[in-house]
Amino acid sequence: MTVDITILVGTMTGTAEIVAEEVQAALEAAGHSAAIAAMDSLDAHVFDRGSAFLIVTSTYGAGDVPDNAQSFFAAIEGGRPALSHVSFGVIALGDRTYKGTYCEGGLKFGRLLSELGARRIGEPMLHDASAGTMPEEIAAEWVVGWVEDHLAPALKAA
Repeated sequence: MTVDITILVGTMTGTAEIVAEEVQAALEAAGHSAAIAAMDSLDAHVFDRGSAFLIVTSTYGAGDVPDNAQSFFAAIEGGRPALSHVSFGVIALGDRTYKGTYCEGGLKFGRLLSELGARRIGEPMLHDASAGTMPEEIAAEWVVGWVEDHLAPALKAA
């Protein structure tokens, strides 16, 4: 089953954008369709244009979503749209040395979307910046399995 997925990117330094680009390339190489949308230009209506989404975001400050994702997060949180038609996954970037807020930017998105009725598919992919691995490589390896083993079957059953 071919999946059409929208990758929503929250970033401060550009790392999440690099991850999203590698994820898009991996998905397209596997025969899926993937579009990237930076969160700074989005509102809740992005969820009207599809049913499969992947949140790729870093964590900033004290466990916050990045600056370019602040308005989008606030719009969703304030508008409380019904998202029962949405299936999503999360790639959260963080640094384990910040124990209390590790990957919290992505996890916050996951909790909010779930509260609004969206179905999180599979476990979030958490990347630790202090591990010495390249997040774009880990994410590109992870995403095709996530789509084919988790997302595609969930969409087919829906």
